Amino acid sequence: MSETPHRRRGPVLRHGTTLSLVFGAVLLAGAATGGWGDVPPPAGPPASDALPVLTAGQDPAGAALSPQQAEGLIGASGDRWGAYYSAQEYAEFAQGLDGRYLGVGLSVGRGQDGVTAVSQVQPLGPAAEAGIAPGDRLLRVGQDQADHLPVTDVVARLRGLEGDRQVGSTVTLAVQRGDGQVREVALHRELLASQQVSVEHTDTGVVRITVRAFTNGVADQVRAAVRGARAGVVLDLRGNSGGLVEEAVGTASVFLDGGAVASYQERGARRELTAARGGDTRTPLVVLVDGGTMSAAELLTGALQDRCRAVVVGSRTFGKGTVQQSSRLADGSVLELTVGHYYTPSGRSPDGTGLTPDVPAPDGDGASALALRVLAGLGTQGRPG
Repeated sequence: MSETPHRRRGPVLRHGTTLSLVFGAVLLAGAATGGWGDVPPPAGPPASDALPVLTAGQDPAGAALSPQQAEGLIGASGDRWGAYYSAQEYAEFAQGLDGRYLGVGLSVGRGQDGVTAVSQVQPLGPAAEAGIAPGDRLLRVGQDQADHLPVTDVVARLRGLEGDRQVGSTVTLAVQRGDGQVREVALHRELLASQQVSVEHTDTGVVRITVRAFTNGVADQVRAAVRGARAGVVLDLRGNSGGLVEEAVGTASVFLDGGAVASYQERGARRELTAARGGDTRTPLVVLVDGGTMSAAELLTGALQDRCRAVVVGSRTFGKGTVQQSSRLADGSVLELTVGHYYTPSGRSPDGTGLTPDVPAPDGDGASALALRVLAGLGTQGRPG
């Protein structure tokens, strides 16, 4: 598990200065609706914990709600995707949407033997500079035995617990390589670039592009990777839980020459998201999906499927197609409430049902192999559609 933050949240479409629309469940959080300068001083919770009365469609921005009231409002509404975030949590998530995270640059996993080990080390990060390498055993994080903690708690301690999540804060690790000597290292947390796009070039000229989340700059990275494709592209969106909608639309623009990407509701009005002109409409394209493909990743998949631009291979997607509005409360915290749905170009809503692949495939390596076979077939027949 990477220390890059993964949390159920929605991809954000920045819209003006006051409204953020959230289209689903994602690892990151919404962008600020205003500047990230000084947070207004807490207004203080009302004397009563009674739930405030909000009329349908009313924006709670600026309301002086206690955390208990905000959580109660979500619970009373039955809003499955509603969420409350402190000002600090929201600021950290905004960093994530900008493609950054606070950490030391390593991922950890736990084998069947219960051993906690380093699985990846980010180049030039604090862990790499300290000589930590994949395969090293992680014995302690601070004073806590790593093997005695859930992996999620290990990751949380690497990133910093409450009051310790800041650039330059220190975490001490005990690591061991093989049967060698246990080594204690003190690492200083930094803001690091998250690695949401990976590119693999095959000997046959196929480019496989894996997108884990739609953070800032992802569309440009996909566009650059596609230029090296001679025989086709496999766009792997498995496990992609969403991100910034403008980045998903930008990625659609890589493969489309204008036209509809999706539509969504905003206060009863229907809005259109469209692709930019000039995308690559000729290179054969297969999109890989699974039950972890959510939100903005479903928006992109639905657009390429409805526009007959790609063949979708894999298993049914998650099914998250609701729209949330992000509202800054008086103390700088953020409340999100569901306000609508989004639709694919043909008018489908993936909410609750997901998207059905054109070619079903079981999860795992079999789906990847099948995607390559489908792509080979597209190459002999010309572009899809």
